[in-house]
Amino acid sequence: MKSAVAKKFGEARDLFAITDPAKGYIYLNAASTGPMCRPVLEVLHDYYDSAQYLDTDSDTPAFAALERIREKGAGLIGADHDEIGFGFNTGYGLNIAAFGLPLQKGDEVLLSDIEFPSNVYPWLALRERGIGVRFVESVDGFFDVERLVEAIGNRTRVLSLSFVQFFNGYKNDIREIGRICRERGLYFVVDGIQGCGHQRLDVHDCYIDIFASGAQKWLLSPLGTGFFYIRRAIRDRLHIPFAGWLSVDWQMNFSDLFHYDLPFFDSARRFELGTYPYAHVHAMATALELITGLGPENIQDHNQALLDLVIDYIESGHYYRITSSLEKDRRSSILSFTCVDARRIYDELRRRKILTAFREGAIRISPHLYNDREDMKQLIEALDELARSS
Repeated sequence: MKSAVAKKFGEARDLFAITDPAKGYIYLNAASTGPMCRPVLEVLHDYYDSAQYLDTDSDTPAFAALERIREKGAGLIGADHDEIGFGFNTGYGLNIAAFGLPLQKGDEVLLSDIEFPSNVYPWLALRERGIGVRFVESVDGFFDVERLVEAIGNRTRVLSLSFVQFFNGYKNDIREIGRICRERGLYFVVDGIQGCGHQRLDVHDCYIDIFASGAQKWLLSPLGTGFFYIRRAIRDRLHIPFAGWLSVDWQMNFSDLFHYDLPFFDSARRFELGTYPYAHVHAMATALELITGLGPENIQDHNQALLDLVIDYIESGHYYRITSSLEKDRRSSILSFTCVDARRIYDELRRRKILTAFREGAIRISPHLYNDREDMKQLIEALDELARSS
């Protein structure tokens, strides 16, 4: 990594209180929740401070921040500005897909059998309408493209799949899967939360129709923030599953509201709801400035270089076993590994303020832009000590 880029990551690290040596934490759990940095906390404080008095226009700056979210969100995933909408979490965009796509009784949706539940239950709810849901069986904890091809039937209309699998960090071959869906006439829906912000992605190049991502993990925003993408070519095919007064354009004129004939936005904004959580809108816009300033490509390289240190350590010994894929194109910023007493190791790491996650019988680490080599060195030293004491 070039020194100028490395310097930027060092400066970014200093923005996070959790990296303060006096606190004693090593935070390796971005895949659960990302910590907020100082600039994000400052805009939250400024908003709530002004909310004590309410003597200024809060709408204009908030709507400007929403535009920044749409712009920055589009840039992160290779979309166009009008294809991006503000959502409150990943499930928000997935529900737009499940209840907006023109599915009929007898149609079928395919899911992976190792999906996070937020990408399962919106689709299962469609069974009440006579729409079938079928799970594609995984192989050794990874989604299998060949089994997908075998599973596609005459009434299959949708595949909904994670960009990156939550428990082992497996990055699906989204472009190849998207190509198959486009050729077979399937809508391709992607749960992007575990890859968005730290992995390269172009939704157009990958034939994605709908993409949804919360922003509280890798995008380092408060809980209750996120965005969604709807491919322009399918926008008018979608039913509007829910609507709000801000699904139409009031031209910021909120003093003349007796108009019930305004058309819905000719953009992804038609699927947004009012009123927005202004404080979190400002916070998310600020967090996206940090992410886009560093660049997902640089973040991807930074995170994987840190994980390489742990991989080298584990592969040099016999106590721990990696459960993530180490295939170059299938790697992400998540690494999972296990051992005979993985739960004890996880608990011991937490006692030492090394914060990871325990998922599906394995310890999951997910470093991000605020971590450095010293963090990984301390993790490795702890793992080694715990292995020797077992």
